[in-house]
Amino acid sequence: MAKISTGEITTHVQRLPAANSPADGGEPAVVVFVHGLLTDSLASYYFTLGPDFAAAGYDVIMYDLRGHGRSDRPPTGYRLESFVADLVGLLDALDERRRVHVVGNSFGGTVAAALAAWHPERVATVTMIESEPPVEEWTRHMADGLADAKNQLVREEVISWISAKHGAHTARLSRGAGRILRTTTLAEDVPAGRVIGDDLDALGCPVLAIFGDESGLSAQVPSLEAKLASCRTVVLTEQGHSVLVERTEETRNLILEWVGEHTLAGAVR
Repeated sequence: MAKISTGEITTHVQRLPAANSPADGGEPAVVVFVHGLLTDSLASYYFTLGPDFAAAGYDVIMYDLRGHGRSDRPPTGYRLESFVADLVGLLDALDERRRVHVVGNSFGGTVAAALAAWHPERVATVTMIESEPPVEEWTRHMADGLADAKNQLVREEVISWISAKHGAHTARLSRGAGRILRTTTLAEDVPAGRVIGDDLDALGCPVLAIFGDESGLSAQVPSLEAKLASCRTVVLTEQGHSVLVERTEETRNLILEWVGEHTLAGAVR
């Protein structure tokens, strides 16, 4: 593990090298994993998808978003474009010139889509797990959800309820999320960030979108399939938002197949 300057902040990153070289003797493809907001960190990938992708022959990059894990937590600066700039800065700091396959869970999928829209030369494919692209409707969803979280996670009775319902570990994560929301402008900044057009024309790379049928986000499927030139959607039945941790094997296999079909290596510029 390492901490690397990525411009405004220092970012905590974990790299897992490919376990084997491609048969053609070239460089392995790169998969970058981006986690979700508040209760998440790179650990969610370290204990799920990351090692399996390295074992399958991919160079793996996992990192903590600003404000999360062991990355810096500035008091301000949490618009979507800042998260994307951090990722670009990380790839530059690592001298990564290959197009990357970006896999994002929840908010991480939004970061992945924004990177592909604003820096298409750097992205081979995007996988969004229970995510939305950064369009105007997304900002409204985030504003409502973050405002509610900021109000609720400061209440001790809410943390106690979470502990009783979901266990002490989830309660600790929720308490940590409350601290992020109290000590930063994240709740206000994220919904105020830059967006892309509702037509999704800016997303030109292949996109895989994985949803649980019970979360509500799967309602996007018809729109994504109609608007994106190269898109595959998968809806997992009897599944809510926690696709990554509850359906890890299915998710891993879907993404491994997807990335394998679209492997692009070589110089970015």
